[in-house]
Amino acid sequence: MILKSQVEWALHCCAILAGLPEGRYLSTKALAELHGLPKEYLSKALQSLSQASLVETTLGPTGGYRLARSPSEINFLDIVEAVEGKARSFTCTNIRENNPCRPAGYCDSKPCAVARIMWEADKAWRDTLRRVCLSDLVNTLSEDVRPDIWQSTFEWVLKRAG
Repeated sequence: MILKSQVEWALHCCAILAGLPEGRYLSTKALAELHGLPKEYLSKALQSLSQASLVETTLGPTGGYRLARSPSEINFLDIVEAVEGKARSFTCTNIRENNPCRPAGYCDSKPCAVARIMWEADKAWRDTLRRVCLSDLVNTLSEDVRPDIWQSTFEWVLKRAG
């Protein structure tokens, strides 16, 4: 399974937005600059997050994006599904029906084993993403990122936040 690059962008942007003080917004331009991304393409990912009510937006010189809910109330699956949609990652086209050894008109009583295993894997993947909230990500990043880089990043963000 290959996810759109917009999923990565959305996750990183939400991690940054999770650190914004109450009432502050960060522009698409600032988010694009911070991550070295094309603003026009990033705006599509941010629009997906907005349509899913994960971020809220405001217009004007101090406008931009902020999380619509607490970082502990937004999980990775929410973000992935906002960008990718909620469809299963595997679609069974029932090619077993093409087997020339099957009797004409034979009807299977349940989905094939391949589909069942793939759907089980998809469920496990989604369950894992559902268990990880943005607040968990922020805690992990605060441990993984060097303190000077962590601090300077948020100083940079706060200088640009409206």
